[in-house]
Amino acid sequence: MRGSFLFFIAICFIFSLDTSAQYNEMLDSLLIEYKKQGNSKEKIGTLFYLFNATIYSKPSDAKKYAIEQLALSKKLNDKKGIGLANYNLGIYYANKSELDSATTKYEEALRQYTENSDTINRASTYSALSEIESVRGNYDRAINLKDSVIKIYSDKKDFYRLGVTQGQKGVIYMKKGSYKIALEQSLQSLKILDTINKPIRKADALSQVGDIEFELKNLQNALTYKKSALKIYEKYEDEVYQSITLDQIGEILSHQNRYKEALKVLDKSYKIATKLEIKNVQASVLANQGKIYNALNKNIEAKEVFQRSLQVYQKINDPKEIADNLTHLAILDKTPTEALQKMNQALKIADSIGAKKELANTYHIRSKIYEKLNNLALALQDYKSFKTINDSIFNISKSQQIEELRTIYETEKKEQEIVLQRNEIALLEEKAKVNNLQRILLASGLSLSLIIFGLGIYGLRQKIKRSKLEKEKVDAELAFKKKELTTHALHLAKKNEVLEGLKQKAEELKTSENGHSGYQQLIRTINFDLQDDNNWENFAKYFEEVHKDFNGNVKKKYPNVTSNELRLMALLKMNLSSKEIANILNISQEGIKKARYRLRKKLQITTDDSLQDVVLSL
Repeated sequence: MRGSFLFFIAICFIFSLDTSAQYNEMLDSLLIEYKKQGNSKEKIGTLFYLFNATIYSKPSDAKKYAIEQLALSKKLNDKKGIGLANYNLGIYYANKSELDSATTKYEEALRQYTENSDTINRASTYSALSEIESVRGNYDRAINLKDSVIKIYSDKKDFYRLGVTQGQKGVIYMKKGSYKIALEQSLQSLKILDTINKPIRKADALSQVGDIEFELKNLQNALTYKKSALKIYEKYEDEVYQSITLDQIGEILSHQNRYKEALKVLDKSYKIATKLEIKNVQASVLANQGKIYNALNKNIEAKEVFQRSLQVYQKINDPKEIADNLTHLAILDKTPTEALQKMNQALKIADSIGAKKELANTYHIRSKIYEKLNNLALALQDYKSFKTINDSIFNISKSQQIEELRTIYETEKKEQEIVLQRNEIALLEEKAKVNNLQRILLASGLSLSLIIFGLGIYGLRQKIKRSKLEKEKVDAELAFKKKELTTHALHLAKKNEVLEGLKQKAEELKTSENGHSGYQQLIRTINFDLQDDNNWENFAKYFEEVHKDFNGNVKKKYPNVTSNELRLMALLKMNLSSKEIANILNISQEGIKKARYRLRKKLQITTDDSLQDVVLSL
């Protein structure tokens, strides 16, 4: 118990830290505690938190903590610790883009969780494996894994995690190019999260819907969702996402030709990003400013901000954006030879990362530069390359649209089948009721006949038997239909396998960008141990069902009793020993003695009276 409680305290503590100084102080305290601890389950908990505290700052240290956590868990035969350690190692390898190693560790964690019937952690691991499949471009596999997660959270009625997972599924569909389905999934996520008091999560969902609307060219809708998300980020002083969202709003406004508003918003985003040293947002803002200046024919200003953006992207080593900035600078360059040099660099980068859209664009622009240099042969060659790549992108896009329509059709077809089966079940239930009534009436009539005539006993029994068999038949048919309905519901989101050729083409579109996956992995790690926060709530619910009105009686008779004292009284009501209570409340037995003494004093119980008897009498 103490180990898992430590996980929860640690997670809460990290979210209360506002400065790096606070964070370092917390980490130092934890390291001191770690060095004092012997080989115990408590130390497993400390190692878990040390992993989470260092995974994004000192990943090599985090790996060491996870390995030690795994070894200690095996030594103490702590099944949950073994699963957790493997899960953490999976996060480490996923962040290093060593996907095969990450998959191996996640699958080992999944095996432990399955053996221990740990459903919630199994769902977290399915979700992690789904993210890996998404990075690999295996979108159908990723979606099926998310469906498994959704099934678990639906059964558990864990609407918070259900809403989050629905949103993650929407992201996968967006990567796949199925924007309509992505929008539907994201709106479902938003609908769920809108009923739960998790404002930041709601803001994330609003922002995601805005991203999809932007891809669908619904600019005003995209702007509305992004502004709604921004209000929440501002209210809860989430400056990181304020900066990111302001940059995205600026980009949307620029696409609406509202350049003055866009520049004002982008300037605000840049100031926040500079204060927080968010390099990628700084570079993105500069690039968006450059595009606006270019549209306004302010070439000097455009060239200056594109150059600054390029320098930042080179520092953080983002090849796709480096190529994009080089392309913009080449377009602005008045000297064809210098422009050609930049386009050669951009072409080399785009080709190395397999960015087809960017590659086609660079060939197209370079063909125009060759034309200016009067090198018509190379200009024609580049134009042909542009057409070839652009046509392949168009064909893949069309194939994705066809697949999306097929998925929508199959989904609607399944939904119709479920509606029909529900109607059929309703009819069967009505038939069962009628048959039951007929059986009762028949039995009554035959009984009356038996009394009146004293004859036909054998016939009566036979009719009752037939009626019973008929009811059993109807009931069996009803049960079968319900089972069949469940099967259809479970397979609602599944769809036909994509043609192998289409998969191979889609594989060519896969990029190496996976910066968002580290953030998602951290969220899952935090969500894993947040479940422990529900333990006492669940206990209180079950306790109240068994000992009805206990809490109300205590509050009525002793209104000054605190929530902690009420917990102690509940455990005393269950007739538990001091040792057992100490373990549950995660304090020492000496602490329990002191708590009992304070409670006796507050309840004004004399030395002759028993605290246990007083509590039991309530």
